[in-house]
Amino acid sequence: MSDTSRFPDVMLLAAGLGSRLRPITDTVPKPLVPVAGVPLIERVMDNAKAEGAKRFIANAHYRADQLLAHFGGLLKLSREEALLDTGGGVKQALPMLASDPFVVMNTDAFWPLGSDQPIARMLKRYTGPEDIVLLCVHPRDAHGFARSHDFCLAPDGRITRDYGAPVIYGGVAIMGKPLFADTPDGAFSLNLLFERCLARESLFGVVLDAPWFHVGDPAALALAESALAAPTAP
Repeated sequence: MSDTSRFPDVMLLAAGLGSRLRPITDTVPKPLVPVAGVPLIERVMDNAKAEGAKRFIANAHYRADQLLAHFGGLLKLSREEALLDTGGGVKQALPMLASDPFVVMNTDAFWPLGSDQPIARMLKRYTGPEDIVLLCVHPRDAHGFARSHDFCLAPDGRITRDYGAPVIYGGVAIMGKPLFADTPDGAFSLNLLFERCLARESLFGVVLDAPWFHVGDPAALALAESALAAPTAP
């Protein structure tokens, strides 16, 4: 970004159908599913706002008008006539993103507000347009997540396949627009960019120092609400 004093734009991935959260998502899009009374997307935005984020762009497909109406025009929306997956969704929204790099956040995972501020550490770890920096979560801190881990995190902060501590991708990434120059038109996953950076050893990780909640099904939703209602986070 040209103005390093300004927090990067935040791209919210909000186009998923949320079929595993039915019947709730029969009436609201997944980002608006309430967790202890607060919609998922607002919990994610609050995590970013706590570190200085002011400008948000979201992609939307299922019940896009409902998402737009919820924010009353305070959220810029990139509408998808057909689902473009995570990578294709970000690529379509690139003209709406004023900063470079920018932050990408899934809208189905969050940490308790005020428990950590990892994005600042991620921005410090980012060194150039060939990098991607991922938020990483130790399995012991992850709730509502089925897989054991996604990657390994080496002592020097590089993400690898099999060297270092097992970690889960926490749904937050710092990346730049040049990474999308040689990508497919239409739908594709951000995993394509992660794999390219992994191959050239420019995929880095920063560990979240807080509990992390992934809300992908009713059981995970109940777990998150129970934890948030407890006097202290687990």
